[in-house]
Amino acid sequence: MAGARTVQRLTGVCDADGGFRGELAYAIGRARGTAHCALSDLTHAGRRRRPEWDALLATLGVPFDVVYLNERDDAVAAASEGRVPCVLAHTDTGIVVLLGPDDLAAIGTSVLRFDQTMREAADAEALVLPLSGLTP
Repeated sequence: MAGARTVQRLTGVCDADGGFRGELAYAIGRARGTAHCALSDLTHAGRRRRPEWDALLATLGVPFDVVYLNERDDAVAAASEGRVPCVLAHTDTGIVVLLGPDDLAAIGTSVLRFDQTMREAADAEALVLPLSGLTP
C-alpha cells in the first residue's frame, strides 16, 4: 500500500481514572447513570475481562494496552484529549486516533465488530495492521 504507515502498537484510553479511587468513582457513577465508558463495556463484562477480548489480543500481532485517564503519558494524553474513550494507533510517524467515542459506542460489546471496525478505520487512514485478528 503506497504511503502506508505501519502500526507498531495500539492504546485504548478509558473514560475513567484508574486505581482504587478512580474505579470506585466510576462504579458509583455507573450505578447512578452519570458515568459510562464504551471501551470498558467492550473489554469487560462486570468486573471480569471478556474472554473474546483476550482472544482478540492474542491474535493482533501488535501490543494493545488499555490505560485510564490518569495513566496516560504525555503523547497519549495529547492525542486523546477531548476524545475519550478512544483507540490510538502508534505508527512509525506518530499517533493516529483510530476509533473515537462515537465509533466505540456504535460497536457495543461485540469484539468481532470491534476488530472489523478497527481494521476498516486503519485502512481508511492508510495504516498497516497485522493480517491476523478475529475478522474472517
